Amino acid sequence: MVVRQQRCGGGALAVCALAVAGVMTVATGCSGDGGGEGAGERAVTREGPAGSPADAVRGAADELVRAGSAETRTSMETAAGGTRVTIRGEGAYDFRGRLGRIKVVLPKDAAGADGHRPITELLAPGALYMKNRGAGVPDDKWVRIDTTALEDGNLVTGGVTDPMAAAELLRGAADVTYVGRTELAGVQVRHYRGTADIGRAAGAASRESRGALSAAAKGFSTDTVPFDAYLDDEGLLRKVRHHFTFATEGPAVAVVSTTLLYGFGAPASVELPPEADLYTGRVQQGRSGPEAP
Repeated sequence: MVVRQQRCGGGALAVCALAVAGVMTVATGCSGDGGGEGAGERAVTREGPAGSPADAVRGAADELVRAGSAETRTSMETAAGGTRVTIRGEGAYDFRGRLGRIKVVLPKDAAGADGHRPITELLAPGALYMKNRGAGVPDDKWVRIDTTALEDGNLVTGGVTDPMAAAELLRGAADVTYVGRTELAGVQVRHYRGTADIGRAAGAASRESRGALSAAAKGFSTDTVPFDAYLDDEGLLRKVRHHFTFATEGPAVAVVSTTLLYGFGAPASVELPPEADLYTGRVQQGRSGPEAP
């Protein structure tokens, strides 16, 4: 079961040049390993936890809010037409304020040259801010994107799935099975596998996440996302991997988005840019689509 998006390249998803279609124009031939978040992960036992597997993963977002904040590493691997590229990110996230700051690194091109300087992304309810966006945007300006207007709700557009949105998506979990206990980066975790319904998740999500997930529920022709989730013994989500597939004007694109969470309680101070620092011109797009406002 996959998520298949109806279109990409025009309208709200013109900015997908950053994360999926466009990055392939500068990264043909690159490959990724899914972010390396599996390092140190090994199966331990299939001892079953108490309670329903579905209830465990559906409550992951609430447990993160109780924890307050965490450091995060992300990866987004795309595959289309024989080309695989991986976008990586690292930063911190405030689950109570629903704010995050992540430095996103695009892959090198086939010749080994850097494809782009690291992009700073600020994640906020209903908004994505990007600095060092390129595409004609001045270096000292931020681009602001309304994530509720994106056909994917920014689940893949920015090259990073908002950690809170990734957890809220699990509220729509169904057909969840308990795989077994695993050691992840020295922490004992329980591995769950299932599918998440975006529409059901949007209906159960917090007010801050509901708009973006509702947009994603309307923008995908198939509403189901396979996932693997890893929770520690306190119920904290340590890792989640979602598998998206959507159609573009070219080959279908498979996207594997992985979020790793650690350092719970670490400071995650995020200050959104003032209006004067926002770029109001047009963002140039490559072959993936027209210009975006």
